[in-house]
Amino acid sequence: MAEESLLDSALVRLDDAARHLNVDADVIEKLKYPRETTKARLMIRMDDGSRKSFLAWRCRYDDTRGPTKGGIRFHPDATAEEVEMLAFWMTFKCAVMNLPYGGGKGAVQVDPRQLSKAELERLSRGYIQAFAGIIGPDRDIPAPDVYTNSMIMGWMADEYSQIVGKSSPAVITGKPLALGGSVGRGDATARGGYYLVRHLAQELGLNGKLRIAIQGFGNAGQYIASLLAGDGHTIVAVSDSGGAVHAAEGLSLDTLMTAKNDNRSVVYTAGKDGHEAIAADDLVGVDCDILVPAALENMIHKDNAHTVKARLVLELANGPVTPEADEILAERNVVVLPDILANAGGVTVSYFEWVQNKQGYYWELEEIHTKLRTIMEREGRAIWQLSVDRGITPRTAAYVHALNRLAEAIEAHGTQSYFDS
Repeated sequence: MAEESLLDSALVRLDDAARHLNVDADVIEKLKYPRETTKARLMIRMDDGSRKSFLAWRCRYDDTRGPTKGGIRFHPDATAEEVEMLAFWMTFKCAVMNLPYGGGKGAVQVDPRQLSKAELERLSRGYIQAFAGIIGPDRDIPAPDVYTNSMIMGWMADEYSQIVGKSSPAVITGKPLALGGSVGRGDATARGGYYLVRHLAQELGLNGKLRIAIQGFGNAGQYIASLLAGDGHTIVAVSDSGGAVHAAEGLSLDTLMTAKNDNRSVVYTAGKDGHEAIAADDLVGVDCDILVPAALENMIHKDNAHTVKARLVLELANGPVTPEADEILAERNVVVLPDILANAGGVTVSYFEWVQNKQGYYWELEEIHTKLRTIMEREGRAIWQLSVDRGITPRTAAYVHALNRLAEAIEAHGTQSYFDS
C-alpha cells in the first residue's frame, strides 16, 4: 500500500460509520485531518563519538474530548503517514472506551536493535527534548508502542521532568512501577481482549475448549496465550519475526517462553514437544477457532483472507486486517472483534496510570482488573448489540459507537446549523 494512502485507508472506516449516523458535516470535516503533526530530526551522539540523525514525529489528531493519547514506536519503516493513521485510530479507540482523551501517536525512524543501551537512552531523551513543547500531562500523553518499553518511558518521563523543572509522572504512561507506573499495565492489552472474548463467548458461539493461533508472539501475544491457556484452551500455532510453529495437539507454552526469554525465535522450538515449523505466512490459514493477529498492520489482506479458518479474529494489533480483507471475512461469516475495541485494554490501563499519577494514590491489582473488566464488558456489550440491531459488522458498530461520542463533543462547540439559525 502506498504511503500516501495510509490515512485514506483508515478514513474508510469513518465514512462507513457516518452512513449509519445523522452527524453534522462539520464533524466529518474535523475528523478527516490531524490537528497537528510535528516533524523533527534528532541528532544523537553515538558510542564511537560520531553523530547520527533520526527522523521523528508526533501527531495530535483530535483533542475535542481531552488531551491526546498515544504511543511512541521506534521502527525503521516508520513514516509520517503511518503516525497520522495510528493517531486517527487512537482517537476512535479512546472514544470507544469513553476515556477523556483524544488520539495521538509518535515515532522515530530507527531500528533500535542496532543501538547500544546508552545510544537508546540518548535517542529516547532526544525525542523528549525535541517534542517537550508538544507533549504534557494535560496536552499530549505518550506511551510505549512497537520496540519501546517501560525503561524507555522512564527515561522520557525523567527528561521531561528535568526540562520543566518539576516531577511530572503523568506526562507519560507505561512507566516502571518504581517511577509511577501502574500495576496491571504489562498484560493490559491482552487482558482486555481476554475479558472481551469471555464476555461475548455465548454470542460468538465459542463453547468448550478452543484452539488458538497467535500471529505475533511478543508482549500481547504471549500474555493472551497464557490467559487463554489458563482457561484450558489449546494454543495450536504462534509466529514471530523469525517464523512460525504449529502443533495440532497444542504447543508447549513453557518451551515457547524459554526460547523467547533466551532471545530466540519460536522457530527454535521446532522438533521439541511436537512443535513443527511452518511458514509464517501460513499461520493465518491454520485450522483453529480463534485467530489472534498481534503483530503489525495489514497482516490479513485480500490475498490471504480467504484462507482464514477461524470463527473469530481478535485484533490485538493495530489495523491487522485491511478493508478488502474485512469484506472477504464478512462474506465468509468470520467475526472480527476490531482493534479499537479488542486491544483497548492497553490505553484503558494507561488512563488508570495517568489518573493515579494525577492524584498521587495508587490502586491494587485487583482493583485495576475489576475496573478494566467492567469497561471492556460495558463497551463490548454496547458494540455487539449495536452490531446485531443494525445488521452491521462489529468493526462498523465500534466506529459508529465512537463517532457518536465524538460527534456529540464536536457539535457541543456549535456547528453550521447552529450559527445559521
